[in-house]
Amino acid sequence: MDLFGSSTFKTLERGLAGAQVRQNAISQNIANVDTPNYKAKQVSFKHTLNDAMNHSALKANRTNDHHYEFSRAKNSVAIETNRSTMYNHNGNNVDIDLEMAELAKNQIYYNALIDRLNGRFTSLQTVIRGGN
Repeated sequence: MDLFGSSTFKTLERGLAGAQVRQNAISQNIANVDTPNYKAKQVSFKHTLNDAMNHSALKANRTNDHHYEFSRAKNSVAIETNRSTMYNHNGNNVDIDLEMAELAKNQIYYNALIDRLNGRFTSLQTVIRGGN
């Protein structure tokens, strides 16, 4: 029996990993707010979703012909650099207000994932204790 290999744990793990990548990019942007010619970085997961939606016939190895066809999507993250704008006279394009808002949004997302993960562990703990 694989307690931690369930799809819920794997999904939460991928979500936490994505939040960490986004946190790193936002932190770099905030740390370089006054660095001349620094260009803000942005984490994008949207292209992965679009790729998955554009492929109508997703294929995978099936152990039985009666199983649904599906695909194991790659969890690719794109870190993009925004070179199209310039907010400061020194060539820097970090918008500190936007970055602080994104930081707060990412923190809320991360906390929600942690709360859900804690709920899963609490459920396992209840089962192990025999319902007490």
